[in-house]
Amino acid sequence: MQNVNTAFHKTLVYSIVGIMLIPILATLVYSISSRWGATVLPDGFTFDWYINLLTDSRFLDAFGRSLFICIAALTLSVVLILPAIFVVFYYFPKLHKVMNMLILLPFAVPPVVSSVGLLQLYADSEITLIGTPWILIGTYFTIALPFMYRAIANSFDAINLQDLMDAAHLLGASTSKAFLLIILPNLKKGLMASLFLSFSFLLGEFVFANILVGTRYETLQMYLYNMRNTSGHFTSALVMTYFLFIFVLTWLASRFSRGAN
Repeated sequence: MQNVNTAFHKTLVYSIVGIMLIPILATLVYSISSRWGATVLPDGFTFDWYINLLTDSRFLDAFGRSLFICIAALTLSVVLILPAIFVVFYYFPKLHKVMNMLILLPFAVPPVVSSVGLLQLYADSEITLIGTPWILIGTYFTIALPFMYRAIANSFDAINLQDLMDAAHLLGASTSKAFLLIILPNLKKGLMASLFLSFSFLLGEFVFANILVGTRYETLQMYLYNMRNTSGHFTSALVMTYFLFIFVLTWLASRFSRGAN
């Protein structure tokens, strides 16, 4: 009976995965087809669409801008969130429940509402932020905050923070030195997993980029949006390149997550 249930569950899972892979495989075939019209199979195959994409300076610039914004936002997240979580867990453990509620606020406010509020707030400001990457870095920081906090907090829960800090103090280490040399290495895998997961999510963000910056600072998602009316083969190659990059990041995040447990 158990073997029957196992076979049924495997069949069900494989069937669902197979159905989900159909549009991905169709997009892949379309991206390497030279022409695919009213026939069941393409007339031929070519990698010209990928070559055109990877040699397009506009695509490379957009990809570079997205990388810059995501890396800057995540760097800001690590610099601000990691010490804050350490202070909460070590000095004020009762605030942990409060922090768990506060980090959900970015999900409570839709990106469209946040974007309109930011436009009204900085439209007449002496500091020019609208249409610049700096406002995207700030908004992306708020998006990454829940992912970063939850993953790092789980890593703190997995270690005995109080005992490690007490042992370090007994050996003559200061609090900052103990954090850098003892606590931080124990958080490495959880931190890396949160970084990869947050990066893959930020790279696909469109609402903030479209409303706050638009074509004045074209990111990867804006490039994909602006190229939607070009050749379907070229767009499919772009989508598959983006999907492959996100898949690699997600796979790395899952690897680090398993290693952190």
